[in-house]
Amino acid sequence: MLFPLSISTPGRICLFGEHQDYLGLPVIAAAISRRVQITAEPSPQPEVRLFLPDIDSSEQFSLSDLPLPYQHDRDYFRSAVNILSREGFRFSGGIQGEIRGKIPINAGTSSSSALLVTWLAILSQFADHPQALSPRQLAELAYRAEVLEFGEPGGMMDHYATAVGGVIYLESMPKIHLESFQPQLGAFVLGDSLQPKDTIGVLKHVKFGMLRAIEKIRQTDPSFSLPTCPLEAADDYRHLLTPDETALLKGNLSDRDVLREALAMFRRGVVDHQRFGALLTTHQTSLREAKRVSTPKIDRMIDEAIKAGAYGGKINGSGGGGCMFVYAPENPEAVAEALERAGGKAYIIRVDQGVSTRQRAIPL
Repeated sequence: MLFPLSISTPGRICLFGEHQDYLGLPVIAAAISRRVQITAEPSPQPEVRLFLPDIDSSEQFSLSDLPLPYQHDRDYFRSAVNILSREGFRFSGGIQGEIRGKIPINAGTSSSSALLVTWLAILSQFADHPQALSPRQLAELAYRAEVLEFGEPGGMMDHYATAVGGVIYLESMPKIHLESFQPQLGAFVLGDSLQPKDTIGVLKHVKFGMLRAIEKIRQTDPSFSLPTCPLEAADDYRHLLTPDETALLKGNLSDRDVLREALAMFRRGVVDHQRFGALLTTHQTSLREAKRVSTPKIDRMIDEAIKAGAYGGKINGSGGGGCMFVYAPENPEAVAEALERAGGKAYIIRVDQGVSTRQRAIPL
């Protein structure tokens, strides 16, 4: 392979199922038209040299002695090499290239997962015996390189959503089940609140609070199951739980049912755009009031966007800051301006394809 290779991967938004995957519940996510791109070519020396001009940084390391030792937490450039090495890939030559991206960083839009999927695709095609891995293979390898390799919390949504593209429905328990859709959706507007995320604080309340609630319920009712418990039965467990735990239980059951209604819409292949937007807002109400992962600024941004014509929206990612998005198939420019006036940074986006390979640089 003697020509420059360019591979890009999208970021993602979580449409439905926020804070549900670690409870064994499914998620629906969409790839977005903000991408990260690596343009690379082979080099004779067994080393990696990558330039990241967007953040004024670079990566350089040898490939001559594997496995590679990690230099810091979340050392994804090296972990991807190690994961592929365990799969039998060998690298007698090197790679040099440039990384550019337009996915907001540390804002809940899966910039790290998109980068890893892209890097794994580059590595696999510059190995001694090149392979063009499928999007699903790249997703599984990226999950191993990002989450399992460093003992991080998190599920597989980011990796499958960015690699496969379109809209995906993903069940991770009891086994992986993936459905992919290409619905006729209009524009979204992504809004970066410019507030840092408080992921640890959010998980302490939302994840571990819900797990405690489930444990309390099962001490009395061993048959309890989040996938099957009717929303109206939540009050039957009120006497076992604190008020916060009761709110979390009701919120998770509501979010589960909202996702199921959206999934039925995608499976039918006919989107009711107003109802789709309303479902996003219902999900946001739970995230704000029951799970308390929103912020006053993000609440204000969503309210202003809806006043400007958006059909509905929600916070994106773990919460406590980061990004939100709204569905705005009509006049998204006015909605973006409303988000900017509310103090955020706005991007008009659409559902996009997954990981994509070109033999020349492509616009992001």
